[in-house]
Amino acid sequence: MPTTVLVGAQWGDEGKGKITDLIAGDYDYVVRFQGGNNAGHTVIHGDKELALHLMPSGVMYENAVPVIGNGVVVDPGVLVKEMAMLEAEGVSCKNLKISCDAHVIMPYHKDLDGADEKRLGSNQIGTTKRGIGPCYQDKMGRKGIRIQDLMDERIFRLKLETVLAQKNPILEKIYGLHTYTVDEICEEYLPYARILKPFMTETAHMLNTALRDGASILFEGAQGTLLDIDHGTYPYVTSSSCCAGGAATGTGVGPARMDRVLGIQKAYVTRVGGGPFPTELKPADEGGVGQDAVDGETLGTVGHEFGVTTGRKRRCGWFDAVIARYAAEVNGLTDVALTKLDVLSAFDTLKVCVAYECDGERYDYFPMQQSVLFHAKPVYVELPGWKDVDITGCRSYDELPENARKYVEYIEEITGVRASIVSVGPDRDQTIMRGW
Repeated sequence: MPTTVLVGAQWGDEGKGKITDLIAGDYDYVVRFQGGNNAGHTVIHGDKELALHLMPSGVMYENAVPVIGNGVVVDPGVLVKEMAMLEAEGVSCKNLKISCDAHVIMPYHKDLDGADEKRLGSNQIGTTKRGIGPCYQDKMGRKGIRIQDLMDERIFRLKLETVLAQKNPILEKIYGLHTYTVDEICEEYLPYARILKPFMTETAHMLNTALRDGASILFEGAQGTLLDIDHGTYPYVTSSSCCAGGAATGTGVGPARMDRVLGIQKAYVTRVGGGPFPTELKPADEGGVGQDAVDGETLGTVGHEFGVTTGRKRRCGWFDAVIARYAAEVNGLTDVALTKLDVLSAFDTLKVCVAYECDGERYDYFPMQQSVLFHAKPVYVELPGWKDVDITGCRSYDELPENARKYVEYIEEITGVRASIVSVGPDRDQTIMRGW
């Protein structure tokens, strides 16, 4: 099995959890390389759906070692609770490995995240308020606290003293919030350290050694390409590198060791939070009008579009080939998993955005300039649908209605990437493999 990087190819929530869960058992290691508990994905255990936020999907397979890489930011309280939940469900976490260089989300990070978002008012980014951004800020500012620091109380206290001397005045004087003492944080975090210490590992060395020994690795990304700190719709992005390149920096495994890049795309597009969305179909209660409002409401209702982590209602729109081509380029996609094709069974006619128009100019590529992107109008091609034909029972590509196959093949043609996996429902077996 080749080494694979799995990434979201839209604005997140593409169905990465299902696809990761589906293929993770084929790999020796499954590695999270960025993000934190702002990500959420659902895995299947028996007849139950389990929501994971930090734990790599490999934990569901006895033969796969789940790894939290150095690029992840870890809320230890969340991780400990997630481990306890899994153990209670009969899923062992004994093989978990946590990079000693992963950074730790502290209580003040969560406070500052929420306070700063509130201060932005109508210009809110759409953060989950879980402290992810402030933690990455401290990492880049070279004043972060790593997992390894938790394991030495003396070092942990010394670093906390330095950090709190800066954070407390900000919390108190700017935001009017609670301040922290070293003892207060130690009382909460040192018990986590005792629980997590057996799992702490030099993961970069471990993974490179495993590769030399012939092991296979699945690098599991969170969020999506258009939320990448460098390549997303800045500033409405997350604080980490969600693209395939982040797998190298977030694990210490060089890019030459990565054989395939699998991009996950919905058969339509969704996003949560603020920021541009050229193909968005606003429901009537959000200012939408006419058929667009009806179609937007249908996508959200039929697709059950609510965030796993926040429960927030997702914004919905038609498939955008412009961002699909962009995601293919910046990630070097070799394959695509097209999810939620079954949701489109609700429509007579489907639309695919093939370009944007702004101020009389046509854009076949994704424009990063906000002055263009916020005002871009989608150029659509219409395709016939397969309304009221239930495709959730299809298990081979040939079983799909002709118009469903034509839709998939049109997307492949205009994006230049083969849909090697097609999902026609939420369950594992509701998946069509086309050469994966």
